[in-house]
Amino acid sequence: MAEPEHLTPAEVAHLLGVAPVTVRAWAGRGLKAERITPGGHRRFRRSEVERFARERGIPLPEDVRGRTPRTLVVDDDPQVRLNLHEFFERQGVPHVLAADGYEAGLRLATFRPQLVLCDLSLPGVDGLSLCRRMRADADGRDVRVVAMSARLAPGAMAELRASGVEGCLLKPLRLAEVATLVLQQDAALVNGSQA
Repeated sequence: MAEPEHLTPAEVAHLLGVAPVTVRAWAGRGLKAERITPGGHRRFRRSEVERFARERGIPLPEDVRGRTPRTLVVDDDPQVRLNLHEFFERQGVPHVLAADGYEAGLRLATFRPQLVLCDLSLPGVDGLSLCRRMRADADGRDVRVVAMSARLAPGAMAELRASGVEGCLLKPLRLAEVATLVLQQDAALVNGSQA
């Protein structure tokens, strides 16, 4: 089935992994609507959406397929897991989810991820201890590990790096930064490098 030439704001939002309200805001900042329906609804030409996304570094699903690392998401917040799951599904990123350190250990052994996004505040085993354990285990030595945290104390990056963590994404997560991280498999850090 051919892809539609014109997209609704909801379809643009789904394609780019943002909320429809963001698309409406972008319509006033450079995303040009091809036409307005008699009911006053915007319709965007697919090529215009692609141009807009590429100019702003927002990856499109076809940009990431086949180049994405197998990703393990470890976070006890079900909403964070759901958001990342939905985003990775849209982007074609192979991934699995874990709610705690125990489940992460199982997933590490069975899924063999290349990238782990790990919340630092987990129940039971905290994220930093989990990262240290991953590094000590042969299955986790070559895995890129990026922490996720709502707050990062001054100097915390030094401790994270000493534990084998590449960097830290600050919460609330920005999906464009997550996409950049997943695409740039050799990138140093997307967010939190100032710490």
